[in-house]
Amino acid sequence: MLRISFILAVVLMAGCSRQPYQSTNKVYRKQARHWADVLRQKPGDVPVDAASAAPWWAGTVNFNLRKPNYVIIHHTAQNSCEQTLRTFTLERTQVSAHYVVCRDGTIHHMLNDYLRAWHGGVSKWGSMTDINSASIGIELDNNGSEPFDPRQIRSLLVLLDTLQHRYNIPADNFIGHGDIAPKRKNDPSALFPWETLAKKGFGIWYTDTVNIQVPASFSHLQALRLIGYNLQDTASAIQAFKRHFIPSDSLSPQGYIDEKGRKILYSIVQK
Repeated sequence: MLRISFILAVVLMAGCSRQPYQSTNKVYRKQARHWADVLRQKPGDVPVDAASAAPWWAGTVNFNLRKPNYVIIHHTAQNSCEQTLRTFTLERTQVSAHYVVCRDGTIHHMLNDYLRAWHGGVSKWGSMTDINSASIGIELDNNGSEPFDPRQIRSLLVLLDTLQHRYNIPADNFIGHGDIAPKRKNDPSALFPWETLAKKGFGIWYTDTVNIQVPASFSHLQALRLIGYNLQDTASAIQAFKRHFIPSDSLSPQGYIDEKGRKILYSIVQK
């Protein structure tokens, strides 16, 4: 009787510890096999009227995978890591990220870095409009109105260091979702420690502005454009800049930038 009870307990424990994403992991593997099959296919001929088709295929031997060159940081705007994992494993949501970093610092690597996650949406940085094809998306478990947990930031810094060294990502290319989509998004929030990241080499920052003299001819809009902001909606671009670099001023009237902001912009573009 005791032996039977022990066996039942083991079975129950095994059932409780079942991988909760077993079914969606199967879908992941199926989709990965599909794209692997696509990569294995011989490139097709391009029909032209002026010449006959090539008599044979000559496949180059010099290639590798495209690599990410940007890291885009988000906050989830949800209430738990589990809620976000669930969101990213429902096909109908049509949204995903490569990494989700929980409040306690746990990192979920949800998608191979070489594959294209759906995290940037309609966005632009500089002249680049297809952000998803060139970036890694990192979601931080945060509802958008709370401080970021120190454990979460420590894990994020380790992850960023890993990605930077693995893919040789320039320091300037660590940016926020609100930077690339200022009219639609505000993540990560004004509570995110961008200065801490910049001091570690992940993102740009400004120097001491006390002794900076901004030339009369200086255009803050031109400076925003040089940094990378989309000026289709100038007020939104200015708010995104302030949320990133002057969080204490991010609630001031939208579209307004004072002398401190001009000095910070001038400092950044001078770098």
